[in-house]
Amino acid sequence: MSKAKFAVVLSGCGVYDGAEIHEAVLTLLAVDRAGATYQCFAPDVAQMHVVNHLTGQPMDESRNVLVEAARIARGAIKPLSELRAADFDAVLFPGGFGAAKNLCTFAVAGPDCSVNPDAEAAIKAFHAAGKPIGALCISPALVAKVLGKVTVTIGSDQGTAQAVEKTGATHVVASHGQTVVDAANKVVTTPCYMLDATIGQIDDGARAVVADILKMLG
Repeated sequence: MSKAKFAVVLSGCGVYDGAEIHEAVLTLLAVDRAGATYQCFAPDVAQMHVVNHLTGQPMDESRNVLVEAARIARGAIKPLSELRAADFDAVLFPGGFGAAKNLCTFAVAGPDCSVNPDAEAAIKAFHAAGKPIGALCISPALVAKVLGKVTVTIGSDQGTAQAVEKTGATHVVASHGQTVVDAANKVVTTPCYMLDATIGQIDDGARAVVADILKMLG
């Protein structure tokens, strides 16, 4: 049997304005440890803003999401516009504020957010093809915005959960390392750093999402 192929969509580099690095790296590791392969993608657009990760304050500069995400992917990354669902078995979205700032604007507009066209196209394409979609941390909000009537988790934060449900989705409370599986829509989600978590618990969540997707793939 050929190895399962995962597309991994990154949203920059760094929790406050891009992809959450622990979640991204541990997702890639989980795919590799499971005997599958991955290819990283990111939109070739400017970040919503740049945040100083030492102070948490915005900085007066501009950075490109694809260029920043290339740091995590060690340069082995492609523009999200080039992602074709036909080339992969599943797609994964690590979290970080970039998922809610650069892939969509959920961080500032909640359920009324707009979605990056390439991110929306990717989610719709995998869904239409009946291929699994995995989302960690805040990324389930992106999937919910695009697909509407899906069942997801962002953990246990009531305000965020209510905002997610306003997109038409159903939210289920989940804890560390737990997944919520929407079998009908082939969507697998886990809270990760939406909870107060250790890096080991992030590893648990990433591995659980990949394992559940591989079960779907048979």
